[in-house]
Amino acid sequence: MKTYLELANKLIENQVKNWKLAQKNYADLSKIQVKEISFGKFTIKIQFNPARIVSSSAKVDKQSIEKRACFLCVENRPIEQESIAILNQYFLLINPFPIFPKHLTIVSTQHIDQQIKNNIESMLQLSLMLEGFTIFYNGPKSGASAPDHFHFQAGNTGFMPLDNELKYLIKDFGSLIIENETNIWAVEDGLRKMIVFEGQNAIEIANNFNFAYKILQEVMSNGEEPPMNLLCNYQKGRFSMVLFLRGAHRPWQYFAEGEQNILLSPASVDFGGTLITPLEKDFNKLNKEVIIDIFRQTSVKGEVFRDIINKIKQLK
Repeated sequence: MKTYLELANKLIENQVKNWKLAQKNYADLSKIQVKEISFGKFTIKIQFNPARIVSSSAKVDKQSIEKRACFLCVENRPIEQESIAILNQYFLLINPFPIFPKHLTIVSTQHIDQQIKNNIESMLQLSLMLEGFTIFYNGPKSGASAPDHFHFQAGNTGFMPLDNELKYLIKDFGSLIIENETNIWAVEDGLRKMIVFEGQNAIEIANNFNFAYKILQEVMSNGEEPPMNLLCNYQKGRFSMVLFLRGAHRPWQYFAEGEQNILLSPASVDFGGTLITPLEKDFNKLNKEVIIDIFRQTSVKGEVFRDIINKIKQLK
């Protein structure tokens, strides 16, 4: 019997072979431009990927969502799009507008709002079942282009710089706030503010995340989900989950006109160290100073982050 990892890889292979849209966009990945900017201890990649214009420019206000059919619901998906049922509550789909060489969307079987609460256990289980993929979650106001239908995405581990740099970022910029069966780290690297959960026990990681989630609701929320992005993978018998705490949904440059406009809507992959630009003008424009400014806007303020960390220390 095939594993879900084998089934997922076969799904991608078949869809790229037989679905013309996926075939074209995956082939185009070999042609995209990429540049790297060093920040000393870590790297930020910038990917010029025209196919991602659909996601980067998505209108996610309530009115726009109400006017369009949900493209993740079964009845509205392209006829060519195949699926695999997993965990009795999700479908594995190929993402036809890829960032990664292997890019999945993992959608709820129900049309329910994008909210990580009560779904964190699933995220951990998916990372175990799809070892070799990093599962990621974009909050409804943190980069999700379909905030009305719950979903994760997944891409092959090692593609985002953070996959390989996390242990060094922890060493150079991290402070251990909880040491237990699950270690919890606070990391500020000058661009991003992260809380990292590492351990072997998925249930304990989920419990610790849920405790942190309550604190985020108290400190950051106005009744909605606290703005966040999440990355999670399972390697060598251990789970690693990175929680990015967010400030603005989109930087002011996104809404600017003329020369100042940059169509960049940061989400999990961007916070993982790969900035996605669908327009060549923005690919050329992004430099160290602009990147620092964009992350300063879209990351939580330092004093709020430190307040949250102090409250999480109560877990000890």
